[in-house]
Amino acid sequence: MKEKRAIIHLDLDTFFVSVERLLNSELQHRPLIVGGLGDRGVVAACSYETRKFGVHSGMAMKIARQLCPQAVVIKGDSSTYTKYSHQVSEIIKSRVPSFEKASIDEFYADLSGMDKFFGTYKFATELRQAIIRESGLPISFGLSQNKVVSKIATGEAKPNNQKFIEEGAEKSFLAPLSVRKIPLIGSKTFQTLINLGVSDIGTIQQMPVEMLEGVLGKNGRTIWKRANGIDDSPIIPFHERKSLSAERTFHKDTTNMVQLQATLVAMTENLAYQLRRGNKLTATVSVKIRYSDFQTYTKQAKIAYTSADHILIPKIEELFRQLYDRRLLIRLIGVKFSGLVGGNYQINLFDDSESMLNLYHSMDKIRNRFGDHSVIRAATLGGTSVGRMHNPFNGEPPILHAHRQQ
Repeated sequence: MKEKRAIIHLDLDTFFVSVERLLNSELQHRPLIVGGLGDRGVVAACSYETRKFGVHSGMAMKIARQLCPQAVVIKGDSSTYTKYSHQVSEIIKSRVPSFEKASIDEFYADLSGMDKFFGTYKFATELRQAIIRESGLPISFGLSQNKVVSKIATGEAKPNNQKFIEEGAEKSFLAPLSVRKIPLIGSKTFQTLINLGVSDIGTIQQMPVEMLEGVLGKNGRTIWKRANGIDDSPIIPFHERKSLSAERTFHKDTTNMVQLQATLVAMTENLAYQLRRGNKLTATVSVKIRYSDFQTYTKQAKIAYTSADHILIPKIEELFRQLYDRRLLIRLIGVKFSGLVGGNYQINLFDDSESMLNLYHSMDKIRNRFGDHSVIRAATLGGTSVGRMHNPFNGEPPILHAHRQQ
């Protein structure tokens, strides 16, 4: 007999806002926005008090200020948020056998079998209370047979609450909810469904799966299954990858600055994309040079948490200029990002503009569909880099690649 599953989804409520309120109690119950301070900045997070005015994350700060002029606006500090995220990760890690860290403020854990000892819902409740008590942060959870229903349940439980969907009650719980609540349904798919007269999940439950496939293609079956509370996706055990790097050994030792710089930029650009794809940020960057006599040197620098090309590339170029002082032929160069933390690129929006956010989103969307090298900088022409077909932050141990030339 197949063991009954019990999957909990935990989500730290308005995480950046909650951390700021923890650090400054005067911000409690006041409308609060975290993000870029200038008019061209972007909202990284906002409190529930601002949402009734139409403020949401990703919005231009100028518009957010107009919608809610009484809001307190804070630039925010990514390293502080990272510290609290790690703290919550450690609390979960100490109490559950296996968990998945979906983002800086979102977690899944498999509690299957816990009911034999404690009662799964009782255990989940105690876990949530422990996080609130030890971190001081509000957190909500959903508990059900699978990840999708639990995630939707968390959304319904918020703010700072919990919801348990018993086995067999999945369809009745989902039926009255908006189709927008189903993970995988973005604005485009939502509009398509609205145009068909489909606004609630219950309507999808009554539709033949073939009809949904005909309208939405291959995603139609997945959406139909999720609408019916069917999901067997596993928990991906959490492995915190600490670094990401790339090295290039040249076929012929060189001092060709055009080739060297193009290769550095290409590697940095590709690694930055991998960071964003894995929802990661780096705090330390380093450059490595191996000369023709095999003497090897590295130089590193601490930076503010980022995954942005326009910040990383100039820093890597600067380190290379500082490091390259022997004027010998170069055999190998490398780039490494370390001090990695979980965090959507949005955590880095405290200084960036909405146009910059849109640019990265568009470039990464093309790369996700057509491959790493479908969009490259002109500065990388003449250089060499290697694309990756897998996400290096999928929770699995890193794949080891042999260097083409040692």
